[in-house]
Amino acid sequence: MTTDVEVKSDPRLTLGARINFRWVAVFIVLGAVLPFVVEGYTSFQMTLVMIYAIAILGLNLLTGFNGQFSLGHSAFYAIGAYTAAVLVYHLDFPVYITIPIGGVVCFVAGFLFGLPALRLEGLYLALATFALAVAIPQILKSSHLEDLTGGVQGLDIFRPDIPAVLVDNFDLTMDQWWYIITFVIMLLLFWVAWNLINSRSGRAMMAIRDNPIAAQSMGINSSLYKSLTFGVSAFYTGIAGALSAIVIEFVAPDSFTFQLSILLFIGLVVGGTGSIWGALFGGLFILMVPNIAEEVSTGLSYAVFGVILILVIYVMPSGFAGLINILKVRLRRIF
Repeated sequence: MTTDVEVKSDPRLTLGARINFRWVAVFIVLGAVLPFVVEGYTSFQMTLVMIYAIAILGLNLLTGFNGQFSLGHSAFYAIGAYTAAVLVYHLDFPVYITIPIGGVVCFVAGFLFGLPALRLEGLYLALATFALAVAIPQILKSSHLEDLTGGVQGLDIFRPDIPAVLVDNFDLTMDQWWYIITFVIMLLLFWVAWNLINSRSGRAMMAIRDNPIAAQSMGINSSLYKSLTFGVSAFYTGIAGALSAIVIEFVAPDSFTFQLSILLFIGLVVGGTGSIWGALFGGLFILMVPNIAEEVSTGLSYAVFGVILILVIYVMPSGFAGLINILKVRLRRIF
């Protein structure tokens, strides 16, 4: 005798245990070809989209998968960016090495911040992270650190030349080269996040999000997992910050204000909370839509952006990833 059991999967896990590798292969091929078929400025913009997507994914690991609310990820973005800038500007470190170093520094900072934040939940944790986001730009402007951070003026970073072999054989431009580097790093980090979410640690993270008391009664060390998730989330955001500093070739405190935290949070919600690949759409949204709003009306750009955001949330209450899931279910019913 057989019994049919209906298993309802979490709609937020859009890149969960079941993954269509054909679509992944198509995405990789299209992503690899893109910088060679568009103009240089478009390649630069797409590089920024991927950098924002990495930062949004980091925030998603913390908020979407672990349930810890953060409004301070612009601080980790700034720490990653300034780590890369200081190492290159003052110590002549190779640019490529500063990217993982920025991530590691942010992992330590996130883990240490997560330890005292264990006593905080919900709005109180949001308020603590908000204070962090407000404080970091002011610290970077401090006259005591001006020799290190450049103060209000910031620091300039100059990207190294492209390897001569690639220039001679493929005629790569600087924008194309850094697009490829960012694309490879993004794919690697997305793959790591997917494996993390589908591991025992990932299930423990989501159990803490769904029911902390039940997770603790099952023997899950909530304090350890929350702190580690904060560190991993900061690691992703630090990588994004370091890449941003190198690609833009400049860092300044005013580039990492609380507004950046809000944009990352908007990207998280629009892309889809608890979605890995939805971070890409979130990055595209927070880069493109403010520019569109500025073109529509310079004086009322924030109002236009607000209206667009309201319409998007109304049409896609579960984010872009949730909308895709709904469309897939309906298409299956039809066909």
